Amino acid sequence: MNRSPLIVIFTTVFIDLVGFGIVIPVLPFYAEGTAFNATPRTVGLLFASYSVMQLIFSPILGGLSDKHGRRLVLLLSIIGTGIGFLILGLAKTVVMLFIGRILDGITGGNISTAQAYIADVTTEENRAKGMGLIGAAFGLGFIFGPAIGGILSRWGIHVPFFFAATLCFANATLLYFTLPETVTADHPAKHSAGGGRNLRHIVASLKQPRLASVLIIYFLFIVAFSIMTSTFSLYTMFRFGYDAQHTGYLFAYVGIIAVIIQGGLIGRLVKRFGELPLVIFGALCFAISLFAVPFVGPAAGGLGALLIGGGVFSMGNSLATPALTSLASKSVGPEKQGVILGVTQSTASLARAVGPSLTALLISSSIAHFGADGVAHYMSDHSLFVTFWTGSGIMLLASMIAAYVLTTDVH
Repeated sequence: MNRSPLIVIFTTVFIDLVGFGIVIPVLPFYAEGTAFNATPRTVGLLFASYSVMQLIFSPILGGLSDKHGRRLVLLLSIIGTGIGFLILGLAKTVVMLFIGRILDGITGGNISTAQAYIADVTTEENRAKGMGLIGAAFGLGFIFGPAIGGILSRWGIHVPFFFAATLCFANATLLYFTLPETVTADHPAKHSAGGGRNLRHIVASLKQPRLASVLIIYFLFIVAFSIMTSTFSLYTMFRFGYDAQHTGYLFAYVGIIAVIIQGGLIGRLVKRFGELPLVIFGALCFAISLFAVPFVGPAAGGLGALLIGGGVFSMGNSLATPALTSLASKSVGPEKQGVILGVTQSTASLARAVGPSLTALLISSSIAHFGADGVAHYMSDHSLFVTFWTGSGIMLLASMIAAYVLTTDVH
């Protein structure tokens, strides 16, 4: 198999995720600055608007890629994301910020199209390895994106958005000249009546018990992942006194492990053990780490225990998520790859909205508040345990569903 298309797809997803990572540390400061004076709730809505648009448009883009081709949809979506970043950088009002984020969310649902491209150019035996490239690109994007955003903001809070836009346009140029189309005239997707835009195809696919189980497990994984990532910074700040820079190093460490597993090991592991056993093992690792980490503190294991917990978490997530994507892809024929992988991404977008919302409810009583003396006073961290343990329970549920699917071989 010619590997160059996979390299282009990897680069495309990596640049997308670098742009996404750049926004994470910069947007709150940008929106709450003097130019916009946005409230924290407004900042939250800005982030939510992106996920909601991805939720809606991921299957639409996937379906369009089935009918009109992966290359065209990827190209237009990358250009749209670049325009969204430009709007953010040039914004003068909060409304323009929302327009930029909404456009970015609409066109940022192209991960499903990238996954469909991988499904087109890989065999079933190599599918999980190919999907692992997406995970590796995610890991690298989250390593470099926030760091780049923080560094570039020194030259102006809007500069990171212009840099992200430049990356997108460079990415579009690379894709235009180097990526061949896979949905040719005889591709099965071309002959799928109604294409991916037909909701009946999506509903019919979801009626498959095995696929429905895979999507439920995937949803639970992303919810738990979102709970962990939205809670971890509070945890390290309260327990260890870490600032954003130190916590960023920890996330980079987690990302490096993800890159090693998803970029190099997942293919061989799937061939030896199969997807579902890896999902079960990954869910159990995830559950154990989420259960144990809140016990760790400066006097209880210290940084070493924290690194072990983060490593086990990253290993569990990195083993399971590409295996789940591979299972979803294998559950349907080649004519519906774009649709199903679009539904998978919509499932992830919904989970990313549910996870932080659940965290906000569970973690509230452990957030610091400032008294009249200006000194931070901390309430009981009981809810910190509850939050992590909720994520652990979700992962135990995911492991049980995966074990049921494995033992019953539901089809």
